[in-house]
Amino acid sequence: MDSLPLSQSESNLTYRRSNPSAASLYASTLSPPGSRPMSPAGRSSPSRTLSGTVFEPSPSRTLADNAADNPGEPLNLILQSFVPHVAIYASKDTEALIGEKGCKGGLWELLRPFGERIQGKVTVRDSNGVSRAFEDFSIRFTKFGDGVGHPDPSVSGAKQPTLQGLGGPNGVQESTSRDRKTLADVEAVVERHLSYAEESSLGQPHYGPIARPGQQLETASPYYALYMRRLLSGLPVTPHETFSHPVACIIAISSRNEAPIEELRSLYAETNQGDRKLPPWVDSEYLRYYVLVHDEENDDISRSMALFEQMKRHLGLHCHLLRLRCSQSAETDDDSIPLPRSDWMSAAEELAELRRSDSEEEFADPTRYIFESDATAIRTFVREMVTQSIIPTMERHVSVWNDQVASRRRGITGRFMNLSRKWAGFGGGSRSSSGGSGGAKDNYDTSGFYRADTPEAIMRKLADYAFMLRDWKLAHSTYDLLRSDFSESKAWKYHAAANEMAAISLLLMPQSLTSKSRSETIDQMLESAFYSYGTRCSAPYGATRSLALGLELLRLRGGSHIDDAGRWGLRLLESKMLGRVADALFKERLAVCYASRPGVGSFGWGSRHRKSAAWSVLAADAWCQQAKYIPAERCLADAQRTYSSLPHKRGISAFASAMEYMASLEHELAEKLPTWGGAARNETEDETDEDEIDEESEALTDLRARRASVTARAGVLETAPLHGEARDEDSAAPAASEGFD
Repeated sequence: MDSLPLSQSESNLTYRRSNPSAASLYASTLSPPGSRPMSPAGRSSPSRTLSGTVFEPSPSRTLADNAADNPGEPLNLILQSFVPHVAIYASKDTEALIGEKGCKGGLWELLRPFGERIQGKVTVRDSNGVSRAFEDFSIRFTKFGDGVGHPDPSVSGAKQPTLQGLGGPNGVQESTSRDRKTLADVEAVVERHLSYAEESSLGQPHYGPIARPGQQLETASPYYALYMRRLLSGLPVTPHETFSHPVACIIAISSRNEAPIEELRSLYAETNQGDRKLPPWVDSEYLRYYVLVHDEENDDISRSMALFEQMKRHLGLHCHLLRLRCSQSAETDDDSIPLPRSDWMSAAEELAELRRSDSEEEFADPTRYIFESDATAIRTFVREMVTQSIIPTMERHVSVWNDQVASRRRGITGRFMNLSRKWAGFGGGSRSSSGGSGGAKDNYDTSGFYRADTPEAIMRKLADYAFMLRDWKLAHSTYDLLRSDFSESKAWKYHAAANEMAAISLLLMPQSLTSKSRSETIDQMLESAFYSYGTRCSAPYGATRSLALGLELLRLRGGSHIDDAGRWGLRLLESKMLGRVADALFKERLAVCYASRPGVGSFGWGSRHRKSAAWSVLAADAWCQQAKYIPAERCLADAQRTYSSLPHKRGISAFASAMEYMASLEHELAEKLPTWGGAARNETEDETDEDEIDEESEALTDLRARRASVTARAGVLETAPLHGEARDEDSAAPAASEGFD
């Protein structure tokens, strides 16, 4: 599959350094690395942090618990991306009131930042009734009806013939185009952050001083965290997974409304039927949470209290009175604090904001301010809604669906019934649409989805709810049951998603995995997800996401899992689904991955430091090709430092071509960055581990495409497999002496 290059207009943009208001848009990558840690124990050995929690008995702290201590760590990003989604549907008078406070997006814009971190601990019970408290629980506020991705360009639910259940040829093209646009937007956002840093800090790295000999570089690039966050944010409402389906919907009115009860009932009816109703593959029985927004400055609180009591009598206890000031807060006000900027906006939304900052001559500072009393009221409202309504509702659904639906599929009876369903009608047409009758019925709709009331859709919701509540064991067992069902129905996108989440939930479970069990479970699941996403469904977004998440979770488990993580990362690079920016970021990440495997003994047997240095050099070259010299400087300095720190080894002094290749990169950086000084390299002639040199250092000399000069190069360099499994041994020896030719 072709890569996703940035458009000509995106790659050649000039960023105006004279506009200070735009700097706040790039704050996520301009902050120092110490405040945005990317690895729990630094670059050297992240597995040490987990050695006492994942592989040794320790009921008090698990893999997911460590994520709360490292907000920039990819594990934390994974946990914060698959969270309950709460839709917001407000009346016109409510949106007008919030608009007066300076929030053009209405109630959704005001509430969104406060859902990304719930104040205090949140207690959740798993399927066994065991309670656990989380300090980093969050929800995602969305606009009701936004981001719906239909499986077919026609009206969802129409009975039309399709191609392999994917929505027909047009449906496949639309889905693929949507995925490609998502990945291209993520690339464009990160590219703009990189270009802004180059324009603003050329010659001086924005995240600290240049790496010098002996200085440890413990953190990964903040651009990788930005890429992962944008890749996982803005999940569309799709049929094959229910993470973005609304768990609850906030129906809001204001105290200005003249007929409040009638307005609430009208809003409910619009969410349940008519044009505003969500497609048939979205369960409409989600929680409705009713909010009365009281204007503190203009309306009578006694009247609002009486109305609120009336709401509870008519609509139930899932109600809240939110008291806000209608006036707009200014920075100079005493009772004023900045309204937090959402960390989980979609890539398309951030890209539009960045483009607007470039197009407007007088770009206003996007920072908004809110009264501290309003912020306190919103935090209290969000916490009360989550702890008293959303989580208990989700726990109740999980219990009911597990007892009434999933339990029937487990055990001997469930397996027998499944075999009976598969083989019923043998000799005749056993497959039929969901509207068919007679014999066994396949619930996979001909338009490419399962309706919300089918057992398969309910079990998928059960698994996703359990995952969002961090009950990994129940989530994995349910995903595992669904894999065979979706395969039998040839619902390939469902099949890919089930395999992806089955692997992720298994990797999150606090248990050790042997090499055999890993190859029989994790590898097969990731392979099935990647093949179904990439080949059967032409869905590059899902294929990229599945391998990126698998790489990160395997890396965190340490040991031999790190080699598996490296192989999946290399598989992703070879797929050509990544754009230029992502290609360089994942090469950089592979360097971090291999560096995290510690060796044994004084010689460091089993370490992968040479592989790490090789990938750092390849990442530096990839950044240089894009004229991104600040990350290239960091990667090359890291590689030189790694080679110079190898004990009793000669670095790459025995490989003339590799040294010439690195020298060309140093020369280019010296021309572009006057402050570049490189890192001292150990040129000692001590005895060298021949096996590791053959396996690791030849990665630099085995490049198939060599640039003609430092200033004239084209294309993306390719590498031979670094894990040594598919390397041609006959050509390995000449490669070391002949260099890159």
